[in-house]
Amino acid sequence: MSTGLQAVAIGGLSRSALKVKLRDRGIQLNDFANQLVLHPVFDDVEAPTVKYFATRKLADLGLNDGASLSGVFSAAQRHHLSLCPVTAGPYLRLAYTNQPTSKHSVLNVGNAPEGSLTVASVALGDDDFPKGFYLRTVDDQQWLRGYRCTEAHRFSANDHFIFLAAN
Repeated sequence: MSTGLQAVAIGGLSRSALKVKLRDRGIQLNDFANQLVLHPVFDDVEAPTVKYFATRKLADLGLNDGASLSGVFSAAQRHHLSLCPVTAGPYLRLAYTNQPTSKHSVLNVGNAPEGSLTVASVALGDDDFPKGFYLRTVDDQQWLRGYRCTEAHRFSANDHFIFLAAN
């Protein structure tokens, strides 16, 4: 399933203001998401900029057998999609308010949870540091979650990623 472009303003909030806005909206963060938000990349507060994002299922990118994270990123490039800034994750969570509730509340260890949207972004550290964010809604509760994986991990053809789109 491909979706149209969604315009989202990224930036403009300090780390503390961003965390307050997420909290005030009732958005939950897991430990990996909190770890990501503490990274120095969130120290630089830039003026808000509207960027355009596209959601794609990996099969839509020709990855019918799934792919590693680097394979996902290469396929996205071939489809004229770019990686999101890591700092986009919290803003995307705030903007994507109509994400359907997952049918399964249990996390699938080693697999992207059903109904999740992984934010495609450059990793900020090694395999011990979270690779990035994903968005999930469980029992009508919105989550901003961080995830870790190694290059050996294969995402499924049915997994959905959010990419930065050319506008």
